[in-house]
Amino acid sequence: MASAGTEAQPRHRELGLTDHEYELIVKGLGRTPTGVELAMLSLMWSEHCAYKHSKKLLRQLPTDGPHVLVGPGENAGAVDVGGGLAVAFKVESHNHPSAVEPFQGAATGVGGILRDIFAVGARPIAVLDSLRFGEPASSPRSRYLLEHAVRGIGHYGNSIGVPTVGGEIYFEPSYEQNCLVNAMAVGLAPHARLTSSAAAGPGNLVVLFGARTGRDGIGGASVLASAELAGAAGANGAAGDEAKRPTVQIGDPFAEKKLLECSLELLDRNLLASLQDLGAAGLTSAASEMASKGGVGLDIDVAKVPLREAGMQPFEIMVSESQERMLCVVEPHLLDQVTAVCEHWEVQAAVIGEVTASGHFRIFAGKELVGELPVELLVDDCPLYDLEPERPATALYGGGDQRVATDADAASTLKALLASVNVASRLPVYEQYDPVVQSRTVRRPGEADAAVLALPVLHARSGADGEPIPGIAVAIDGNGRRVAVDPRAGAAEVLYECAANLACVGAEPLGLTNCLNFGNPEKPHVAWQLSEAVAGLAQACRDLGVPVVGGNVSLYNESPDGPILPTPVIGMVGRLPDVRHAGRLAFANPDDRIALVGAFNPGRDGSEVAKLHGSAPAGALPGKDLVALRSAHQRVREGVRAGAFTSAHDIAEGGILVALAECCIAGGLGAVITLPEGLDPFGEDLGSAFIVSGPAEALAGLRVIGAVGGRELTVEGVLNLPVSELAALHGGGLAALVS
Repeated sequence: MASAGTEAQPRHRELGLTDHEYELIVKGLGRTPTGVELAMLSLMWSEHCAYKHSKKLLRQLPTDGPHVLVGPGENAGAVDVGGGLAVAFKVESHNHPSAVEPFQGAATGVGGILRDIFAVGARPIAVLDSLRFGEPASSPRSRYLLEHAVRGIGHYGNSIGVPTVGGEIYFEPSYEQNCLVNAMAVGLAPHARLTSSAAAGPGNLVVLFGARTGRDGIGGASVLASAELAGAAGANGAAGDEAKRPTVQIGDPFAEKKLLECSLELLDRNLLASLQDLGAAGLTSAASEMASKGGVGLDIDVAKVPLREAGMQPFEIMVSESQERMLCVVEPHLLDQVTAVCEHWEVQAAVIGEVTASGHFRIFAGKELVGELPVELLVDDCPLYDLEPERPATALYGGGDQRVATDADAASTLKALLASVNVASRLPVYEQYDPVVQSRTVRRPGEADAAVLALPVLHARSGADGEPIPGIAVAIDGNGRRVAVDPRAGAAEVLYECAANLACVGAEPLGLTNCLNFGNPEKPHVAWQLSEAVAGLAQACRDLGVPVVGGNVSLYNESPDGPILPTPVIGMVGRLPDVRHAGRLAFANPDDRIALVGAFNPGRDGSEVAKLHGSAPAGALPGKDLVALRSAHQRVREGVRAGAFTSAHDIAEGGILVALAECCIAGGLGAVITLPEGLDPFGEDLGSAFIVSGPAEALAGLRVIGAVGGRELTVEGVLNLPVSELAALHGGGLAALVS
């Protein structure tokens, strides 16, 4: 077997390996690696694939729960929702590719997360997205990234026929050079169809099916996500990162639709021993992880891989991140049936190798052996690093006056908040997505705090004569400003808020997935943020009894201007017994009473009003009364399920006045409110408190603060504004920036 010899030594740094890591590789092999081997190792030992700066931290997160069917380690986690059905879900980042090429970066982010879902045997039924950009009103680049990322998400989801049912989008200066595009997908499967990616059975065949392999995406997600971005770019997002554009994958949603249907039919017919999607690091990652999980070896012949481009070298074939491809293990006697199913769906399939008992991953180019690596070295032996966290002495972000200005005119402040890009209606973005394809969507974006989807009816009378229609609720949340104030408390608060959103539609959390978006972990202050945030998430999971079933870590989100705000994102799935009683946020019935539920202890550090006044996110978040928080979530959840509450809405960004205004705007009705004495009308305490409305008898025992009625929002002694004026401000704040 040929050896790269001295040529490999300088190359390892170019591929992102440190001298120490290269020495470990040489020691593990007992020789210098070949060019193919070094390329494979550089990707599998990258931050994106190995999680070498975060894996130790992630062990803190609780992963067990009564509803968990599939936990971390598979393509997606899954929870039991009753009736023999499982819901699979996961969130992943495509930040760096989207900063380089926003349309394809965002589109392939959706395509990649969908493949994770059907790789475990679930049919994708929903997409949600969590997006962060710089200030679009003042930055042509941020506006360009926003417009094209949104179009990419809509293009892929709409074309493949999976509804985009929710999400969130926020704007801060720290995301100017390094936007965040996190995509979450949800799927549905009978328990029996859930499958593993672990390869098994020496002598079984390795089959690659789907799109042909090309040079697009070589060194893409795995390399881009393991290094900081180059720096300033022009309005079209090019300039400093123009050379990286070829590393961004190109997606084809119509090819993925055929791949999806083909994969599910193969699983339904029990023709596969295992299934894995090809994403970051391409064939290298997919095959080696299958071998590692199964405790076996693999032989792959790159000469048998169907190619889209002539003259591709073995290392290019092994690391290509071309989209819409799957890898499976097939027993030899079932190959003809597998081929027939692929032909039916017009999906190309090729036998490219076989499972062995060697424990080694061997790569052939025809008869020539071009690489041989122990699977353990490739997958498990990357060194894991201990972080060196150091709490910064001063605030890291923001600018302007550190003091929070007072509100000389509450009406003007409310109007400014409703029109601001972080609070304004997201309808201009939602309108570019199809939220109702597949006919499962019960609550569309903007109708409630979480999306609601109906589950398949379990018997003929479901929905008739009072029979319940079971469903699930899904939500995704993050708040970089408040995590910047206090990473531990802020990260926990993100989880509490996500659970609060589910409570507002009547759902109880079953499990969560997370995407941890942070800067360079080798910098002490970023290491501190990451360490504190994971600790906060772990504690919040235990506080609410919600396990983590999977997720993603995205580090090195930095530019020469500095790191992004620390942005952990939480995606959560819950179950509700009857979607006919799913909650809404709109005030709907004149004369309904309005109540405040929960121990609300608002503050302004890291809040939207602080940003409005030019204050940096520095200080401390309000303390939580966790007994009161859990009680408030349960009270709202039960009231919604019972049909006692006409509306339910959590108090989030902008505080209680913004929450009240949003309820009025959604229903086109006014309200007369008397706020509790001393309550800050614009302070925030996310995940702790709710605004509910309903008949007076339904709100017995709650803190009633007003009533629905009229066409104005009247807050005694504070403001009196027409709902129509508030609606115009709220509806126009983002619309002017999204074409």
